[in-house]
Amino acid sequence: MSVISESIKDMNGYKLHIVKTEKFKTNTIVWKMKAPLSKETVTERALLPHVLQSSTAGFPTTAKLRAYLDELYGANLFVDVSKKGEYQVISLSIELANEKFLSDSTPLLSKGLELLSEIITKPLTENGAFDRETIENEKRTLKQRIQSVYDDKMRYANYRLVQEMCEGEPYALHVNGELEAVDAITANSLYDYYEKALSEDELDLYVIGDVNPKEVEESANTLLQFSERTPVESNYLNGARKEEKVIKEQQDVKQGKLNIGYRTNVKYGDQDYYALQVFNGIFGGFSHSKLFLNVREKNSLAYYVGSRLESHKGIMMVMSGIEFKNFELAVNIIKEQMEAMKTGAFTDEEMTQTKAVIKNQLLETIDTARGMVELLYHNVVSKIQLPLDEWLKGMETTTKDEIMKVANKVNLDTIYFLTGMEAAE
Repeated sequence: MSVISESIKDMNGYKLHIVKTEKFKTNTIVWKMKAPLSKETVTERALLPHVLQSSTAGFPTTAKLRAYLDELYGANLFVDVSKKGEYQVISLSIELANEKFLSDSTPLLSKGLELLSEIITKPLTENGAFDRETIENEKRTLKQRIQSVYDDKMRYANYRLVQEMCEGEPYALHVNGELEAVDAITANSLYDYYEKALSEDELDLYVIGDVNPKEVEESANTLLQFSERTPVESNYLNGARKEEKVIKEQQDVKQGKLNIGYRTNVKYGDQDYYALQVFNGIFGGFSHSKLFLNVREKNSLAYYVGSRLESHKGIMMVMSGIEFKNFELAVNIIKEQMEAMKTGAFTDEEMTQTKAVIKNQLLETIDTARGMVELLYHNVVSKIQLPLDEWLKGMETTTKDEIMKVANKVNLDTIYFLTGMEAAE
């Protein structure tokens, strides 16, 4: 029996994914729109979902829309913009109580689908453009979101590493867009882009819960119809650096941020992907990993240290907070841990522990409906159907040789260090 049972149906211009499960007392609806990352559109895409969720033709103010959500037994509406490899993905989610658990027989799921349809297809407009006041309010908020990256030095260092490492690649773009591009967006230009996105983006609708699949399909078919399309694929191929790039940036900071980027040359769905996950877990993914034990615990060099994968881009990033004077020493110890992985200087116990932690992490992710959607959506982005059962089995059977083999594919690309003004060059 599979861990997640997903049915996928081709609808008019989008795919409908239904996961019928009794695991939750809520039903969750998630709408996803995917398009290649592009400098020309990245800022408009970052703004669009926030404009859509603020008001609709039927609920012309945020207060009215939120009051209606309250009427639906306190339903929740979320929007999000994320990067998955070379794509920018817009998500709109509605989470509502399952009417089976209520004394009232209000058909909440169908009302939730109606509301989602209204948010997506009937925004508040005037003269063929978005409402100007809504646009100006959301532009101000978007500027604050972009600015907040500069104020949070941990996020800023990560952003700068990606910017330097992926220079000239779409992935270098920030998910929230570019500050200097916000002012140029108008009610008309964003509405034009919204129409273009609905006609060209890859569209997916997820419904998770104890639902009747036939009823969901009928509702979706009535409420959401779009033109057929062949989604635009990103054809960008990763570059490869011949020698490592070192960037040092000085700012008025009290703690150094050392971030290192590696090209893994492995992506989600590749044969080596399971081994890469176990490799990352042993190297730097968890509190029992080599980076944590050697950089932080043994040598007391880091306030925090860890590594994470960007599975659809094929990169791994190490993030750490260190004292300015410890730059060389920290870089050397991190490199030593990588060498240990390449030469197989890790134990069966480390492998077993890491596999157990990854398994628990994956199973915890599917304890929430939105986590389940995120896992399933990997398959849309990668164009590879990889059931969770296979993922768990592939990881469980990964051998030491496979981990060493994948470690030897990993190349250090860029070292970025955010240091203080008083630190010597």
